[in-house]
Amino acid sequence: MAEFPDERQLVLRARSRLEQWTNSARTTAYAELFDGDEPILTADELRLLDALDSELERQGGDGVWGTDQYGIHTAGTSSSDTSLGVVCVYHPQITTDSVLRGADELDDETEERLNAALWQYSERVATLIEAKLDEFVRRTQG
Repeated sequence: MAEFPDERQLVLRARSRLEQWTNSARTTAYAELFDGDEPILTADELRLLDALDSELERQGGDGVWGTDQYGIHTAGTSSSDTSLGVVCVYHPQITTDSVLRGADELDDETEERLNAALWQYSERVATLIEAKLDEFVRRTQG
């Protein structure tokens, strides 16, 4: 049975690696979803998303890329298998009241496609981070 302090230490050690895992997962997810053989957005939609990201940054905001946030959670059980997972705690999204919405070429259908792509991207990043976390837990406990 896993002791609470051991699980706590494991989570703290994993969190110290979270930024590195996130950066790596973002690169991989972007390549898979936007640069691959079957990208989820057209080249024009991706250019629009990049332009919107740049516009937000120029206005002092964080942009779109890199604003997704992830956390490590526990299942709250004390078993022999530590139940750690990763969740996306902030999905970037273009909203009606967003400064992004002011772009002339951004209609409702395009906004929805961009938001769906951002959601899919964030969820893929979370899955990739969780794979790194699982590997870390196996190495640490093995």
